[in-house]
Amino acid sequence: MLLIPRSKIDHACADKMRLLTTSEAAEYLRLKERKVYELIAEQAIPCTKVTGKWLFPQDELDRWLTFNLFRPKDLPPREPMPIVAGSHDPLLEWALRESGSSLASLAEGSEAGLARFADGGLVACAIHFHTLKDDGDPNIETLQRHSSFHDTVLIAFARREQGFVVAPGNPLQIESLHDVVARRAQMAVRPKGAGAQLLLESLLHKAGLNSEQLSVVSPICPTGPDIAQAINAGRADCGIAVRCVAQAARLDFVPITWERFDLAIRYRCYFQPPLQALLNFMRTPAFVQRAGELGGYDVSDSGGVRWAP
Repeated sequence: MLLIPRSKIDHACADKMRLLTTSEAAEYLRLKERKVYELIAEQAIPCTKVTGKWLFPQDELDRWLTFNLFRPKDLPPREPMPIVAGSHDPLLEWALRESGSSLASLAEGSEAGLARFADGGLVACAIHFHTLKDDGDPNIETLQRHSSFHDTVLIAFARREQGFVVAPGNPLQIESLHDVVARRAQMAVRPKGAGAQLLLESLLHKAGLNSEQLSVVSPICPTGPDIAQAINAGRADCGIAVRCVAQAARLDFVPITWERFDLAIRYRCYFQPPLQALLNFMRTPAFVQRAGELGGYDVSDSGGVRWAP
């Protein structure tokens, strides 16, 4: 069992993240520094302030540029790849295979997948966002914030139950994040921008805790099943994932919340055979039966339109 000190985790993350100063960000964006400061004042550009100095993660600037990209009306749209990117989900992976859609999946987290989708390279993206507030609809609000999704429709896939995945019998008696901190439980986490990680950040905020109080194990787990594997291997005591992940791995599950898991789809791809095969399959008894067998799903409105601009 390996416990990585928080300082080493932060140092490793800093090595992978290039931080730009205000002048460097201005040069990178080809703007005047004064314009960058105006964007900061408007809270319109991703940045952080450390010891009185503004810093800009380059990868976040790249994502910001992609989200705010305008394409001329007469410019032919980029032909998207037959891939559903974004968040990982066992029921979705099964449905992609069983529906005969010929669509591949690319599990890279809600934020990373949506950034790739915004660039026009994918036919669809699976998302489940969480925010620091309790009200609203994070998935819809995320799409509404960016003009690049003007030709996107949001389709309900399922409601899913998220919670703490723990060892059989829940030996540390974990019921909340306060228990995780108080009992120094070693926690497996997901990559930055993954829906489950956004949920963790929201829970920390609401509990008045911060990430530095968690004992995070390494390496980071790309998907929910990887969290289950870390717990079964004895490398972690707990992690956040959907109920079906815990059941498949024969682990215990402590429920936290139900969330929306949706598919963002371009209008021009919606009526094409691959996505129609998937959407039609989502309305079949076989799909409903599989959701019941996996556990932790509500598919009563699967295939319905949740938002269209």
